[in-house]
Amino acid sequence: MQHVYSGKVREIYEDGADLLLVASDRVSVYDVVLPTPIPDKGALLTQLSVWWFGRLADVAPNHLVSATDVPAEFAGRAIRCRRLEMVPFECIARGYLAGSGLREYQATGAISGVGLPPGLVEGSRLPEPIFTPTTKVSDGGHDAPATFDEVAAAVGAGTAARLRDLTLEIYRRGAERAATNGIIVADTKLEFGFADGDRSAGTLTLADEVLTPDSSRFWPAGDWAPGRPQHAYDKQFVRDWAAGTGWDKKPPAPEVPAEVVAATRTRYVDAYEKITGTVWRR
Repeated sequence: MQHVYSGKVREIYEDGADLLLVASDRVSVYDVVLPTPIPDKGALLTQLSVWWFGRLADVAPNHLVSATDVPAEFAGRAIRCRRLEMVPFECIARGYLAGSGLREYQATGAISGVGLPPGLVEGSRLPEPIFTPTTKVSDGGHDAPATFDEVAAAVGAGTAARLRDLTLEIYRRGAERAATNGIIVADTKLEFGFADGDRSAGTLTLADEVLTPDSSRFWPAGDWAPGRPQHAYDKQFVRDWAAGTGWDKKPPAPEVPAEVVAATRTRYVDAYEKITGTVWRR
């Protein structure tokens, strides 16, 4: 087994023909890793992704080989997966207005070239979910909005259409499941790639993580109120704390107080339990 890459949150190892993706307890905000970990975060993200992979297998194949055939020291926080040729875009579905999408809408009236009605506010539900891809940038950089036409120019019109359709269907399925347990999925970010021989067939494979608190915005439906920031079962809580410290969003980031760590962990656990319907035991 050979270590090949360190990301903001994950470590990647080569193990024969497979890759091992190991999720740490690190948390990243504004593309900077905070110095204070969130206990159990890596395991929560990994196990929620595995749960979703199983329930979305009829929508798209995924890269998961095994969640148990991993070294003992990584048990619970690692998956064995297929190698893929990754698509160079983050595939984002938005059903509500928040985050960078809100800022782009306020500036242009559109997100990633998709025009939206005037008068929307923070937290507004969109008329229908939209596909708003971004470029993928290595650690330390910032993803940039991309239009559907830009995706099509880079990967081909057929692949771009399939990316859009898969992203919106996975979002729809995830949002429907979460809604049964009182959670709004405001948006989610997905990644796709091609396994050996799949590019010519056009078969896209779902990769990385799926519908987790790090890749999605989860809001309690009972508290939703457009026009203000929403309570969140995701890392928005620690993001808001970091922004409120006066930090300039450049390394080094400030240490996270114990009470913020505990409250963030509680949100991750709540998201896992409400979505899966099972109690988190670690």
